[in-house]
Amino acid sequence: MSGATLRLLDRAEKEILKLPRAVKGAIYDFQHKFRNDPGNKGLRFKQLKNSQLYSARVNDDYRALLLHAGGTEYILVAVEPRGEVYDHLDRYRYQINPVTGGIEFLDLVVAEEVVGGNGRPQPEPAPSPEPAEPTPLFAAYSPEQLLGLGVAEPLLPLIAKITTEVELLGLVSYAPQLTGEVLLALHDGASPEDVLEQVTAPVAAEEKVDTEDYTAALARPATAVTTADADLREVLEQGDFGRWKVYLHPTQRKLVDRDYNGPARVSGGPGTGKTIVALHRVRHLVDRLPAGGGKAVLLTTFNKNLAADLEQRLIALAGEEVAARVHITNVDKLASEIVAESERGRTRRRLDDEKARKEWDDLLAEENETRWDAGFLHEEWSQVILGQGLRTQAEYFRARRAGRGRPLNRADRKRIWNLTERYVMRLENKNLSTLRQVTERAAQIEAARARDREAYRERQADSPKLQDESGMRLSPRYQHVIVDEAQDLSAAHWRMLRAMVDPGRNDMFITGDTHQRIYGNHVSLGNLGIAIRGRSSRLTLSYRTTHEILGTAVRVLGGEQWDDLDDGRDDLAGYRSVLRGAVPELRGFPTWDAELDGIVEQVKAWNGDSIAVCVPERRMVADVETRLAKEGIVACAITADGPRYVEAPVHVGTMHRFKGLEYQNMIIAGVAEGLVPAAWITRSTEEDPLRYRRDLRTARSLLFVAVTRARDNAVITWHGTKSGFLP
Repeated sequence: MSGATLRLLDRAEKEILKLPRAVKGAIYDFQHKFRNDPGNKGLRFKQLKNSQLYSARVNDDYRALLLHAGGTEYILVAVEPRGEVYDHLDRYRYQINPVTGGIEFLDLVVAEEVVGGNGRPQPEPAPSPEPAEPTPLFAAYSPEQLLGLGVAEPLLPLIAKITTEVELLGLVSYAPQLTGEVLLALHDGASPEDVLEQVTAPVAAEEKVDTEDYTAALARPATAVTTADADLREVLEQGDFGRWKVYLHPTQRKLVDRDYNGPARVSGGPGTGKTIVALHRVRHLVDRLPAGGGKAVLLTTFNKNLAADLEQRLIALAGEEVAARVHITNVDKLASEIVAESERGRTRRRLDDEKARKEWDDLLAEENETRWDAGFLHEEWSQVILGQGLRTQAEYFRARRAGRGRPLNRADRKRIWNLTERYVMRLENKNLSTLRQVTERAAQIEAARARDREAYRERQADSPKLQDESGMRLSPRYQHVIVDEAQDLSAAHWRMLRAMVDPGRNDMFITGDTHQRIYGNHVSLGNLGIAIRGRSSRLTLSYRTTHEILGTAVRVLGGEQWDDLDDGRDDLAGYRSVLRGAVPELRGFPTWDAELDGIVEQVKAWNGDSIAVCVPERRMVADVETRLAKEGIVACAITADGPRYVEAPVHVGTMHRFKGLEYQNMIIAGVAEGLVPAAWITRSTEEDPLRYRRDLRTARSLLFVAVTRARDNAVITWHGTKSGFLP
C-alpha cells in the first residue's frame, strides 16, 4: 500500500495532550509510519464495521482512530485505550456540518462524561422539602433552531438535558467550536437572530454543502486540522501554546486566504487574533512570490517592541526562509531609514513627542503666547500640517481638520502658521527634528519615487522598447505591505506606506482596532489613497481574555462612538469569549500608601509568575517596585524596549507600556479621579469641548487596553475617589 496523508483534528488534540508523555511520543512515531505506508503490518490498520472509521496500532496499549476523508486522506480523530476502541462503536459520531461544511467528530460517551464532571460521581444534593425539577438551559430553543445555527446534531439530546452553567462549560470544552460558541452566546442572552448574524454567518460555507463529500469538506476552513509533520510536532511538544501556528478559526482562515482587489482591513477587539491573521497572511503572500531573493513584503507596526515580537513569531510560524523575504520593522524606524538613505551625512538629533512639546512650551513662553497650549499646537502641527503635507499658509487655510475639535477661523490659522514657522526654525537652529518631521520627509521622498515610477511607465507605454536603468531603480520597494496595530499610525505614516507599494491586488493588508487607539492619531484612509470600503472585515471571538474580564473592559468604554479609520463607525457588537473565569475585583483604598499595601497582598496571594501591575503615571512605577522589593518580591519595570528582566515574576509599567503584552494575572492600580483620566484632560472641558471628548476617548481606550491584557484574573484598585470610567 502506498503512502497516505494524515492530519490531526483540532478537538482530538486536546484529548491527546492529556495522555502520558510516552504515548504522545508513540503517536509521533506512529504518524511517520502511517504516512509512509499505512499497510505496514505493525500498524494493524483496519476498517471498523459499517463505518468510515479505521483503527491503527499506536503501541501495545493504545489505538488511533482514523476518519477516511477520501482517497489517501485520513484524519486522526482520537487515540483510545486498546480495549475501548472496539466496544460500543455506536458511541462514535462523525458528520459534515451542513452549515459550515466542516468535518466534526464526537465520542458521545466522552461528551456525557465532560458534562457530568468527567465521569466522577457527583455529590448527592441536600434534601429539599419540595424538590423542583430544574429547567434545561436551552428549553426555549427548538432542535430546528439550534441546527440552523450550526449546532452539531448528535449533541441535541445531551444539550436538552443541560441545566447548569457548569454542565454547559463541560460540554463546550469538548463540543465542536461552533456548537460551543452558539450555546454560550444564547446562554449569555443573545437572540437567535443575533447569534445567526454574529456567530454563525461569518463561518458559514459560501456554497451549498454536500454532507457526503468529505474530500471537499477537508479543504474548508471549518475543518480545523493540521497539515504537516511539523504541525503535529508543534502540538505534541508545546500544547496549547503552539496552537496559533497550526489552527485558525474559519473566519480567520478566510481572511488569510482571500484574494483582495486592493487594500483590505481587518478589525476586532483585543485578543481576537488580528496579529495572528497578519502573520499567516504574510506567510500566504510569501508562499506565492516568484522565486528570487529580496524582501518583497513589508510587515510593520507602530511600537518597536511589537515589531521585535512580530519577527520572532513569524520565524516560529513560517521559518527563516519565509522571514528572509520580509522586512519587519516599526514604522518610525522605517521612516528614519528612508530619510537617512536619501540625505546621507545630514543627520539631526531626534526628539520624541514629550521633548517636542517642551520646545513648544519654551517657544510660547518666549512669544508671551497664552491663547494656545503646547499640546494643542504640537498636535495641530503634527496631525494637520505635517500629516497632510501642507507646504503653504494658503494650503493650511483650506485644510480639513476632521477630529481636531476646536474650530479655527482665518485669523487663528494665520497665527498658528506663524508659530509653526518659528517652531521649525527653532528646531533647525538646534539641529533637532521630531519623529513627525522625519515621517513627513519620508512620505515626501516615497511620493516622489511613486510619481517617477508612474512617469516612467507612461514613457514606456509611448515607447515599448524603452529600457534604462531607472526602470530598476524606480521599482516599488515592496510588492505587499502588511500593517499591524493600524489605529496608532499618523497620516504621514500612511502616505509613506501607500507610496511604497503600487496600487493593485493584495497591495495592503491592515489590522487594527480603534477602540485601542492610545496615541491620538486620527485618519481617514480613503482620503489618503487607501480605499478599504467593501474590503473590511471584523473578528469578534477573543482567545485571550475571559468573558468576565471582557464584560468589565467593554463597560469601561462607556457610550462613546469609535471610527473605522475611514469616516465610518466601528463597534464591538458580537465581541465575545468562550473562556470563563473570575469576575474582576474592584477595590478602593483611602490613600496611595494603603493601595500599595493592597498590591503587595494581592501579588502574594497569586504566588506565581505572569503577574503584572499597571499604573497610570511613571512616578508610580518606582513606588510599586520599591514596595514590592521591601517584601522580598522581585519586580522589574517595563521600558520602551520591553521588560528589563523578562524572567522577573512581576512586571510593572504605565498603561502605555502594556500595549501588545499579556499576563495571567493583572493589577490595574491608581484608577482614581485625577489620574484616570488625567487631571489635565478635564481642564479643556469648556475651552475646547471637542478636544476634551477626543482626549476622554483616548483615556478610555488606554484603560480598556490595560484591562484586556489580563488572561485569567484582573483586580482594579484606586485610592480616594474611584475613576468615573469604572462600572
